[in-house]
Amino acid sequence: MLFLILAFTINTNAQDGSVEKSIFGIQAGFGSRIGLWLNNESKLTNSIVLRSELGLENDFTVGDHYDGAGFILMPVITIEPKYYYNLLKRNSKGLNTKNNSGNYISIKTSYHPDWFVINLDDNITKTADLAIIPTWGLKRQLGNHFNYETALGFGYRIVYLKANYFNGNAQNVDDKQKRNQYIPFLHIGINYIF
Repeated sequence: MLFLILAFTINTNAQDGSVEKSIFGIQAGFGSRIGLWLNNESKLTNSIVLRSELGLENDFTVGDHYDGAGFILMPVITIEPKYYYNLLKRNSKGLNTKNNSGNYISIKTSYHPDWFVINLDDNITKTADLAIIPTWGLKRQLGNHFNYETALGFGYRIVYLKANYFNGNAQNVDDKQKRNQYIPFLHIGINYIF
């Protein structure tokens, strides 16, 4: 949050190298997660956007409560404030800043609701989780409608557990009904801009 306040203060008077007003796209990606996401980046200041995302993903770091389930897809809702810190520098060097092509830092906040999980045995209870991941990333334009994005981070996730039934047998969960995890994050994605 502190970096957002600092970024807002520093960049409220910037005129060149500003982020785009609003960008809609669809992204396919892999890394710590494989999936497909609809996304939007909306301008808050000249350097800060709010990225919102809806999608389906397989999350490799989801934990042992889905062990043995194989490849699964689950819904995800993400809100991510991004501070693009080098757009002015890229612009002054004549580098492309179209569709927010630049480097950024962000706080990625993702929620996997327990609505459904594709390719999960009906006898396994679905769980919800919330992850908050400070992230560093970069985005670069490829032609008129495509860009690629890569990001690295390390964060924290809370998994909200319920009594789980597998093959008709209840599996116990701890008294707190949640499990906390530290999680690494690596993402590489190709985005189509509408």
